[in-house]
Amino acid sequence: RRRNGAGSRSTGGVEAVDIRTLRRVDRWLGGPLCGGLTLCRRLARLAPGGGSGRQPRRMLFIKLAEQGSTVLAYPALARAVAECGPANVHFLVFAENRFILDAMRVLPAENILALRTDSLAHCLGDALQAVRRLRRLRLAEAVDLEFFSRASACLAYLSGAWVRVGLHAFHGEGPWRGDLLTHRLSFNPHLHTADLFLCLTAAAACDPRSLPALPLPVPPPTDQPRPRFEPDPACRDEVLRLLAAHDTRPGTQPVFLLNPNCGDMLPLRRWPGERYAALAARLLAEWPQARIVFTGLTSEAARTEAIVERIADPRCFSLAGQTGFAQLLTLYGLADVLVTNDSGPAHFATLTDIEVVVLFGPETPALFGARTPTTHALTAGLPCSPCVNAANNRRSACRNNLCMQRLGVETVLDAVRQACAARRARPIP
Repeated sequence: RRRNGAGSRSTGGVEAVDIRTLRRVDRWLGGPLCGGLTLCRRLARLAPGGGSGRQPRRMLFIKLAEQGSTVLAYPALARAVAECGPANVHFLVFAENRFILDAMRVLPAENILALRTDSLAHCLGDALQAVRRLRRLRLAEAVDLEFFSRASACLAYLSGAWVRVGLHAFHGEGPWRGDLLTHRLSFNPHLHTADLFLCLTAAAACDPRSLPALPLPVPPPTDQPRPRFEPDPACRDEVLRLLAAHDTRPGTQPVFLLNPNCGDMLPLRRWPGERYAALAARLLAEWPQARIVFTGLTSEAARTEAIVERIADPRCFSLAGQTGFAQLLTLYGLADVLVTNDSGPAHFATLTDIEVVVLFGPETPALFGARTPTTHALTAGLPCSPCVNAANNRRSACRNNLCMQRLGVETVLDAVRQACAARRARPIP
């Protein structure tokens, strides 16, 4: 795969993994596996001559799913690379999510271990191969960045790392993950996810007996590093040709990107499609020379095309399912403003200079918002929102996403106007 990998044709170059299947496997297979490995660990404590010293600083990060959260892990990865060197930092991820690591260019490509999820046999086979490779590395530390996944806790233990850091359900605030972690932190629902990942990384150097108390300051967001995507010239030319086919010339006319998709992980995050259609019509009325480009997954291309047909204007078209991840990021760098539901693209876009308007509902920007000057987060502020978090395994009893429906077209349009003003006010490299 190229360093800015083209990937398959979809939003982010991949289709969303079947999250319902993964949850079932994690629950019914991961639970017994956590219990069995916990028993093995306790028996191992009784054996003489167990591990008694730290290995050289080779670190493993585990973040299997959630592409947007992987972007938020960048400050933690940058810290580990600064302390251990890039050759000594490794990452375990689902294959369909590795593209974001390739784009951030924080780790060598050969240090990214990817697990296929197209079948259970492939996933388990890849996991076994990854475990064999990791154990040969003689890891010093494994940092589990998943919130309460049982599978990631098992992989951290099986990696052979002497220090294993992650979240622990001390008083039932999350699923039971066994006794597989040596350094355990509590989930703090008031701590931004990027800061949580930094704390997990820093906790590896702490005395485990002092945890979960962690007397370490978190650097302010302005001091945390930010990744940047640089497209190659061929990729840029390809995207320009794709846009030219729709009479679109970035730099000479405003280009607005609309992402009405949110994947299958949390459908409650979806802003109604008719609102996107109404927003597009308002944008075209206010900026007659503008072009509106809809983006999205291949699996949701038909729904996206239906929105475009509803608008019925040649200045508006869909590229859903027609771009790989490198092309999508290049498109972000060429356009002016992206409007998107709270999903992966809200984070991918921060690797470029585009202004991003993000619509939050079931989750909160206080925990998951990109903390960049180009991000403009909107939320209705209903008392029932946010309703999903790590403690409830990102599930909600809600069947009517009023938190998204209460975000009116005029509110979003005002945010786009502000984003356009911000775009004009700052120099673009």
